[in-house]
Amino acid sequence: MGLALQQARAAMVQGEVPVGAVVVRDGQVIAVGHNCPVGGHDPSAHAEMQALRAAAQALGNYRLPECELYVTLEPCVMCAGAIMHARVKRVVYGAADPKTGACGSVIDLFAEPRLNHHAEVLGGVMRDECVGILQTFFSERRAAAKARRSSAAAEAAGATPTPTPGSLN
Repeated sequence: MGLALQQARAAMVQGEVPVGAVVVRDGQVIAVGHNCPVGGHDPSAHAEMQALRAAAQALGNYRLPECELYVTLEPCVMCAGAIMHARVKRVVYGAADPKTGACGSVIDLFAEPRLNHHAEVLGGVMRDECVGILQTFFSERRAAAKARRSSAAAEAAGATPTPTPGSLN
């Protein structure tokens, strides 16, 4: 999960929601990925999808039956579907996602008996670190948006805006 957190930090540096993922087989890292839907103009470019694609390429097979996926945020429905199609053996995630989580928070696709693949799921691994990076990212985004609104209001009123930390870049 530590490597997945490094990937999440890479996403955050790029202005993406900080989610990272790692695919492991037999204790060896096969592939890594991080969120990049904004920069890549690709709604499917979630961390899990990036890592699964890279793992499939590395192994020369879209099926990943002996692999484990470590991800900092509970997978969504799209990613859970890809995980199932890839036949990933185990999913380990850090932070639960109460808005889009498909491993039990909103829906549990891996427990759905009508579906033909059921990965083992373990949540809450390094939870505090995974939650922390997300909270920091969204807190900073809210503060930046507030500073922009304040600056725009000051300009509209004819005043000189006061620079805020980080706005001098």
